[in-house]
Amino acid sequence: MAAKSERIEMRTDPQSSARIAEAAESQHVSVSAFVLDAAVKAADHVLARAEVTIMPAEQFDQLIGSLDVPDEAPALARLAYKPRRYTRS
Repeated sequence: MAAKSERIEMRTDPQSSARIAEAAESQHVSVSAFVLDAAVKAADHVLARAEVTIMPAEQFDQLIGSLDVPDEAPALARLAYKPRRYTRS
């Protein structure tokens, strides 16, 4: 576990502060540990949702199937047959 050297400060209303303190006490941890754990779990959840695309299986199958069907791209085909300006030696 890395040494804790960073600091995060926040303001809260008295009701929220009391509720967090009560929850931390019920878990037998400090308020800091409770808040840090909750924030890290929430961050992991948000980042996981940002990195994963969820879609129905049928839609995924259509997407994968569409990759096997080439699109017509006449301009790209013309460029592919043009002589190259630069060649590798």
